[in-house]
Amino acid sequence: MGFWGGLSANLLNMIGVGPFISIPLALSALAGPMVLVGWLAGALLCLCDGMVWAELGSTIPESGGPYHYLRSAYGSERLGRLFGFLYLWQTVLTAPLSIGSAAVGFAQYLAFLVPGLGHAGQVFIAMLLCLLNTALLYRRIDSVQRLSLLVSVVVIGACLWIVLSGLLHFDPRLAMRFMRAGGDTGQGFWLGLGAVSLIAVYDYGGYNNVCMLGGEIKRPRRNIPLAVLVSIPVVALLYIGLNISVLGVLPWQQAAQSKAVVADFMQSIYGRTGSITAVLLILLASWGSALVVLLGYSRVPYAAAASGQFFRVFARLHPHGGFPTVSLLFTGAVSALACLLSLDDLIASLIVIQIMFQYLAQCLAIVLLRRRQPRNPDTFRMPLYPLPLLISVFGWLYIVCTSPGRHVLAGLATMLGGTLVYAIDAWRKQAWPFHNR
Repeated sequence: MGFWGGLSANLLNMIGVGPFISIPLALSALAGPMVLVGWLAGALLCLCDGMVWAELGSTIPESGGPYHYLRSAYGSERLGRLFGFLYLWQTVLTAPLSIGSAAVGFAQYLAFLVPGLGHAGQVFIAMLLCLLNTALLYRRIDSVQRLSLLVSVVVIGACLWIVLSGLLHFDPRLAMRFMRAGGDTGQGFWLGLGAVSLIAVYDYGGYNNVCMLGGEIKRPRRNIPLAVLVSIPVVALLYIGLNISVLGVLPWQQAAQSKAVVADFMQSIYGRTGSITAVLLILLASWGSALVVLLGYSRVPYAAAASGQFFRVFARLHPHGGFPTVSLLFTGAVSALACLLSLDDLIASLIVIQIMFQYLAQCLAIVLLRRRQPRNPDTFRMPLYPLPLLISVFGWLYIVCTSPGRHVLAGLATMLGGTLVYAIDAWRKQAWPFHNR
């Protein structure tokens, strides 16, 4: 892939169902115009973190990105072994949260078409979707790229249609009411700002996808940073435009309470026909997103196990189809169980665990690599260093500190559990820190 291929790989991953399902969560966390500050703060944090990914991807252009970054920065035969394992461990656990959030979003929009579908029914539908996708993928897959492209085209088309519809039917009076609304929703401004920033990070997620493909990128030291840093403002403008369009057509109080905000938005403009069309597009997008993410994530533990870096059972292949069986079935089954959580719990747990396991460690990895490796003039170096790094660290810590305690405790428990599992496995294999000196 060249630059355009890398950019499209990012955009395919970034532009998903996130804003269709998260706008009410943001408005519930921080009412009034300050919610836009939260979206902008999330975009700034992602841009600074994008510089971290850009420099790491340019310095170590390997497929599998973060695994190699952490191993190299912290010592491939020392602490880096633990960090590499914890990255794989958190991927196995956060993948179901990402898939589950798309499945829950699918069920919420389906409930718009089937009004009698209560909470229990929505949970059942979301779990069924995960299991159905697992069954669909339990075979050799040769057309995933076309499916991914189709889903992305549908989502991009839906976003552009919604934004254009909002601009054509924009009501300045509704916008002014929103701008005059108070920002206190009961949890305070700073907690609300952290919650909105977390949601924004979830929606912008995927700008690092090109780093996972580092070994397949032409001129990676140039094209990886470009693909990362161009994709973030493009998607941020699209999503902020989507939010503004919705708030110029629907009263913000209605949008905050809606379970299918885009359906309500389109119904207010085009009536029932428009809302049904929008819902069908979003159902297709959320189903396709859950399917493609399940496919991609199910290969991560397989690849690690096949190279001897994760539990051997995940390396099993189907005797005829040649696809990972245990890895796929495990990811699909845990994704179905993840649907028992609410949408906000799924999103918050996903982001908090990734911050605690990976994002903060990568910020320190930049410092370590700069000290250990001689400067390569072809390698991207973040401008204004260390300011973007400090903003990233502060932003990630702020999101963690303003997140509900249960999500932070879940992240700590997951980290301690992963460390314990690594220690047992390392002791059995006499690897670091138990190897003979």
